[in-house]
Amino acid sequence: MIQVSPAPVFQVALKPDSLAYSLHQASFAVAAVRAGTALPQALAHVFARPEITPGARGAIQDISYRCMRSLGLTDSLITLLASKPPQPEQLHSLLNCALTLLVNEDESGYDGFTVVNQAVDAAAANPTLMHTKGVVNAILRRFLRERASLIPEATKTPPGTWNYPTWWIDRLKSAYPEQWQSILYSGNQMPPLTLRVNRRRSSVEDYLRILASQGIAARQVGPWAVRLEKPLPVHQIPGFVDGLASVQDAAAQMAAPLLDVADGMRVLDACAAPGGKTGHLLECADLDVLALDHDPKRLQRIDENLQRLQLQAQLTAGDARHGAGGWWDGKPFDRILADVPCTASGIVRRHPDIRWLRRKSDTAQLATLSSQILDNLWQMLQRDGKLLLVTCSLWPQESEQQAAAFAHRHNAIRLPAPGQLLPTASAETDHDGLFYALFQKTGP
Repeated sequence: MIQVSPAPVFQVALKPDSLAYSLHQASFAVAAVRAGTALPQALAHVFARPEITPGARGAIQDISYRCMRSLGLTDSLITLLASKPPQPEQLHSLLNCALTLLVNEDESGYDGFTVVNQAVDAAAANPTLMHTKGVVNAILRRFLRERASLIPEATKTPPGTWNYPTWWIDRLKSAYPEQWQSILYSGNQMPPLTLRVNRRRSSVEDYLRILASQGIAARQVGPWAVRLEKPLPVHQIPGFVDGLASVQDAAAQMAAPLLDVADGMRVLDACAAPGGKTGHLLECADLDVLALDHDPKRLQRIDENLQRLQLQAQLTAGDARHGAGGWWDGKPFDRILADVPCTASGIVRRHPDIRWLRRKSDTAQLATLSSQILDNLWQMLQRDGKLLLVTCSLWPQESEQQAAAFAHRHNAIRLPAPGQLLPTASAETDHDGLFYALFQKTGP
């Protein structure tokens, strides 16, 4: 991971609840993403500052995520507005953040001149940027004056129009010539908050009544899925702390039912963190579950989720590419859930930084890694057992091509499964882009 440098100390103190403060801290997170750090890690570093209030934390996170969804357009605007690439990098990112609010003024809720003044204050208070406050003022005020002509000009390029790298757009056009535009559109929307009701503790009907009693509008969108009309922090979700419900996208909730588990089965959840699917499996039946992840720190997330749900599994750190003589005891599994590593191209609405962090070559590298994992797990599956391949990718090399090649290598029976689910963001259906392939083992 790229090492994130600490944010500079302010030359003049900014109030933590001011927009100037939020713009500065968000620009630091955006600059870290440009350097190769995932946005959640960059924000965690920012949030470690002791003066940050809950309100500031929410504003910084909101600006950072909005900026990732508008980065192609704001970069195009900066090219038109600046005579040369802004330096240092944090100046570039501050302009990205401010322009994001100006371009989406109706959604952001900030008046244009307020954004300009607060962005100038952010630059003036930062010793790294204080000499650039005139540049910030000139660029942003020119945008306000010439918005009507600048935005059409900036959207003449594919990244300016769609807010994705050109290679990403081209790949979608090739893979999905009829749907590529709707896929790009869906990936730029704010994701809904979808819950999975814990069938061991409640029913969808009873849980909807609990939500209604507290004035929270929601509706059922799957067998155990409930979508809130307006997202809430998890600590405000009724019954969340007590394990009545978990946050999980509707598409991800298909995994556990597809494996058709029954009481007493021995189940492996490979690449299990953060544990959403592990918990769902245990809600479905009394199982002997081994939850595996290569990162011991990520196992803590699984443990926290299972404790909240009052469920138990064996948590083990290990490499899913290798099992013999290591984490596997040699006893075959009845079911294996293989949620393999991928580019995560199907969940960019939840992680909008992914599109800017991924490289074109990542797909082939991750597909190779995933095939190694699948080949190793197959030898651990009981005769007549089932293995479910899951990816949150849209690229065929990681999904359908991977599944077809695996079935051919192992002479595996392919059972009915959804295949490629494209992301949707309509009133009727709203879910991430996932891929499912289910296999049954007939040989030894």
